[in-house]
Amino acid sequence: MARAVTTNRKVVATAFGWIIAIAIFFPILWTILTSFKTESEAIASPPSFLMFEWTLENYVTVQARSDYFLHFMNSVILSLGSTVLGLLIAIPAAWSMAFVPARRTKDVLMWMLSTKMLPPVGVLVPIYLIFRDIGLLDTRLGLVIVLTLINLPIIIWMLFTYFREIPVDILEAARMDGATLRDEIVYVLTPMAIPGIASTLLLNVILAWNEAFWTLNLTAAKAAPLTAFIASYSSPEGLFYAKLSAASTMAIAPILILGWFSQKQLVRGLTFGAVK
Repeated sequence: MARAVTTNRKVVATAFGWIIAIAIFFPILWTILTSFKTESEAIASPPSFLMFEWTLENYVTVQARSDYFLHFMNSVILSLGSTVLGLLIAIPAAWSMAFVPARRTKDVLMWMLSTKMLPPVGVLVPIYLIFRDIGLLDTRLGLVIVLTLINLPIIIWMLFTYFREIPVDILEAARMDGATLRDEIVYVLTPMAIPGIASTLLLNVILAWNEAFWTLNLTAAKAAPLTAFIASYSSPEGLFYAKLSAASTMAIAPILILGWFSQKQLVRGLTFGAVK
């Protein structure tokens, strides 16, 4: 029998949840508000929260100085390209590990996860030299490959977890009906794991969209995404807090909107298989 939850406990839990949510969202809210201030108001002490002269000057200046839509399209192409390529590799890999495990499957999974513990700067020089020699520096293709590789362990781990929750009997029944390996993955396994695949896709898009280390070190202008767009307003000379906030708001707005409209699907996928 489930234990009854008292009203007081619900109120405390709700209030605690709101406090945590506000604390997490406040830096984003402050950035958005600062983007509508003048530079003098942005650095004023004590700072003003809402009672200030609102202006769109920072957004006009940012768009005039930088081609926002070029950086935006680069971010979209890099995020979607690395996600699609990652899923094409990860779905068959996760299938094989979940339904046809070998003796070293767990070791391989742990090895893939351990690669995320390596600081990116540790492999920057060799990757930079390789990309320079094969002509992939400052190209979308090069960044798609890098973003795919750095997020691939997470994609495989998430899909492996989702696939493990699918009954093997269903796949065996499909085989008895004459389904080939391709049919089994495309027409049986993939539709059943749509929530997990969707949440994995969304998470990978967010990770690729926010990736800064590789995009700042492997690009200059042609393939620079929105992370480089933001970095261009960080200068040791002069105060550009308001313009930097405007650039940051323009960069995070698309991913915030995406996360807001897909939050139910994301939560459903992230908790897939957690409750039976």
